[in-house]
Amino acid sequence: MLGKRSAQLGMFEADHLYLGFVGEDTLYGFLALHRDQIFHDEDFAEFYSPDQGRPSVPPSLLAIALLLQTYERVSDEEAKARADYDLRWKVALGVGVDARPFAKSTLQLFRAQLVLNGKMRAVFQRSLEYALQSGYLKKRKLRAVLDTTYILGRGAVKDTYNLLADGMRQLLRAVAQAEGAELTAWATRHGYERYMASSIKGEAEVDWDDEESRSEFLTGIVTDADRLLGLADEGLASLAEGAVERERIVRAGELLKQLVSQDVERGTGRATLKQGVARDRVVSVHDPEMRHGRKSGSKRFDGHKVAIAVDAESQLITAVEVLAGNAADSEQALDLVRASEENTGQEVEETIGDCAYGSGNTRQAFADEGRKLVAKVGRHGRRGQIPKQEFQINLEDMTCTCPAGQTTGTLIKAGKWTDRHGKKHQRWAFSFDADVCSACARRSDCVRAKGHKGRSIQLHPQERLLQEAREFQESAAFKEYRQIRQTAEHRLARLVQLGIRQARYFGRRKTLFQLLMAATVANLTLVANKTERSGSEDRPSLSLSRSILALGKSIWSHLAHLELNLTSIGGQKPAFRLGF
Repeated sequence: MLGKRSAQLGMFEADHLYLGFVGEDTLYGFLALHRDQIFHDEDFAEFYSPDQGRPSVPPSLLAIALLLQTYERVSDEEAKARADYDLRWKVALGVGVDARPFAKSTLQLFRAQLVLNGKMRAVFQRSLEYALQSGYLKKRKLRAVLDTTYILGRGAVKDTYNLLADGMRQLLRAVAQAEGAELTAWATRHGYERYMASSIKGEAEVDWDDEESRSEFLTGIVTDADRLLGLADEGLASLAEGAVERERIVRAGELLKQLVSQDVERGTGRATLKQGVARDRVVSVHDPEMRHGRKSGSKRFDGHKVAIAVDAESQLITAVEVLAGNAADSEQALDLVRASEENTGQEVEETIGDCAYGSGNTRQAFADEGRKLVAKVGRHGRRGQIPKQEFQINLEDMTCTCPAGQTTGTLIKAGKWTDRHGKKHQRWAFSFDADVCSACARRSDCVRAKGHKGRSIQLHPQERLLQEAREFQESAAFKEYRQIRQTAEHRLARLVQLGIRQARYFGRRKTLFQLLMAATVANLTLVANKTERSGSEDRPSLSLSRSILALGKSIWSHLAHLELNLTSIGGQKPAFRLGF
């Protein structure tokens, strides 16, 4: 049953006794003063039975505990300990000094309820609602700044041999559980005992310098995988549709098939490793949603991508998302803008991003919805070659003029391109006459094609949008947007301070929960800092209550002292007793 905080202020709660000691200008003090305005127990009523069972720990208290856990980057065990013994936590939670407010399992269950019931964003949205209520976030049109960073996955990343062994071990476990057998015994009985080792490579006698020996070892693993998949199919025949055991076997089998297909090249009687990296390669059995990703040409990571939208004026994070590690930065740019409007109830006037958001497809998507996007157009082309930007393309006359002053209107086919709806279109390019280019003094800097050929300039499908963007970024007005863009970079740096560089959980969904909690803390600390500087208008009633309580404590102290004195003077206790 839903447990609720009492509306009655207690005289001996930690926030009334020690708020001044902890400090109102800290996050702990801010939460003590404003927690009832930020979270309400009724917001989480759907997690509890309306009329059965004992009252639960108030969910608003657990929500505050999750924020403090994120703020201090501690484990569940440590969060429980700090709620029991740390005065700052007790002040923020509003519990008695001697209280032990929740068990570790209670905190874990509350988090699981948030994730499973799709309420992960509820806590984050409350931070924005409170920012509006407090006046920190003004009612106006927003300028949303977008950016991304990487988050390292929780799962172990292994080479192909051990990755396949992990996949087989997972399927072995699912099949053994379905048959009610112990894993090691089942694996030994069917000839899979070598896959129980922590590293199949460490147990194998293979000459790793010999290609034939490596191939023979890999072939044996693939053969065992095929046989295990056959045993799994036989086991499925005896399981009812919808059974939990059946779902486990199906998932593990699909994962093992993907691992084999992405990394192994099958030949006649032998298997070898594929050259190159599969496009959507699974890198960890423990977290199959992890992917290889890149933040630059030299910086690679294994995990996910964090995407955020930030209000340029208030610096509040208005929307967050977790993308696949190999996803383009701009993949959910429009979704972040829409989410910002939904979370704040205010219109996004313009969106600002770096050159990762400056592609033609992204610009077209924003233009189709009538939205303004400001992002730098990246420079492309071969190094040492005169770039396309120095050619003047006239879309009205459909002509192209090179830096040497030569003009052409000749268009040639240059392959196909696919739009964001999956439809293919013809790509065109302006072609300069080979004789004209051969006679040009700048040919060596311009034409890289071998033989007697001229320069060609591809006509981008969104050429008009890109031309407008290039013209704007050369103007003085674009300088302001370079500075505004740093807002998102600062907020990402704050999220990294709060621990988002390393995922705490397996899977993209739970990692999103971690990101949402960090974004909530980042937002509330901004509001807290502003509230501390300017002074809160809703504080007088709280201050009056605390003044009355302080007076009561003073009277109690003096009466207790009087009782002690009377006892020491008369040698016996007085007729009256102090207490509540």
